Amino acid sequence: MTTNSISARGLNRSTLARQLLLGRADVGAEEALRRVVALQAQQPASPYVALWNRVAGFEPGDLDAVFGGFRAVKSTLMRITLHAVHVDDYRDFRAAVEPTVRGARLGDPRFRASGLVAEDADGLLPELLRVAERPRTAGELTDWFTGRVAGDGLVTACRMLRQYAPLWHAPVAGAPWSYASDKRQLFVAAECGRRPALRDPEAMEGGLRVLVRRYLAGFGPASVADIAQFGLVQKGRVRAALDEDLRRLTGPGGEELYDVPGGELPDPELPAPPRLMAMWDSTLLAYADRGRVLPPEYRKHVTRVNGDVLPTVLVDGYVAGVWRLAPDGGGVEVGAFHPLPERTWSALEAEARGVSGLLTGRDPGAYRRYDHWWDKGLPVAEGRVLARGAT
Repeated sequence: MTTNSISARGLNRSTLARQLLLGRADVGAEEALRRVVALQAQQPASPYVALWNRVAGFEPGDLDAVFGGFRAVKSTLMRITLHAVHVDDYRDFRAAVEPTVRGARLGDPRFRASGLVAEDADGLLPELLRVAERPRTAGELTDWFTGRVAGDGLVTACRMLRQYAPLWHAPVAGAPWSYASDKRQLFVAAECGRRPALRDPEAMEGGLRVLVRRYLAGFGPASVADIAQFGLVQKGRVRAALDEDLRRLTGPGGEELYDVPGGELPDPELPAPPRLMAMWDSTLLAYADRGRVLPPEYRKHVTRVNGDVLPTVLVDGYVAGVWRLAPDGGGVEVGAFHPLPERTWSALEAEARGVSGLLTGRDPGAYRRYDHWWDKGLPVAEGRVLARGAT
């Protein structure tokens, strides 16, 4: 098998191309989600901002329809966090990360403090899924749980069980971004035909093989460590899931990288337009070496001590700052970590008008709770408020 080398900039451009960030793609929301593999969805607005950055003429109503028809589902998956994925990917992805999710949720001391062990959860799951055949609030599921279990910390234990179980978040009528982030949150059992066979070794390894190929198609080329980071799975499991037909390349540091046959490797010198990225955008979190998109010197400015990953500014394909809706409601505040040329600010003005229209048209407070990071101070070399008066 021929082994080729690839530069750091080549890896950056490969990621941008596969993540539809070298130019907005003329595809629908459902197809875009398939192509980018998974969207971080801790904040309900983030999948919308992510697709607005990637899809030409993106209309939020298109993603509403995909979520409403359960063509895309939101659930606890990779890295034990909420992701939006295409429904056809859900079963394999959930099976792939089963050991990680099980250990993190049913092995959590807060779950065990209730007096329960993992085997107790296994016994409760069939009834939980029957109860959740129609959408249920967290309160309703907690009431069901406390009616069957005696002990301390039952609310937390029920949350851990809920995050382990094959449950999807259900759309909430009137929520600006399809899903609620408060007591109105709804949960529903995954469709029977989409449920993973939990604790089934064959299903777990088969699912991981699918996840590896889907990840490489959307984020490759990548190392074993990168794949393990994306799914938060053991490197040994990843190595065992690598198919023989995968392409092999040598990375800029001499590391071995893998890719799907025919994976796009664009010209490293292709220009990359500026973008205003969503919180926790997957491009920043999908690699063990986040320097592919996030320069190491800026990582602590973007990824805060509690794990919050702020909305970022991409310039020439790399993080160059952060952004938020201006507190007075008058535009988009951009803070650059280094001075930017005037032509870049002009391009960011157009981006700011777009994201301002997306957010203020539905929920101008979508990211407001994270303004405290700005209030505490960020190492901004140059800041401007763009798109004043935009609607």
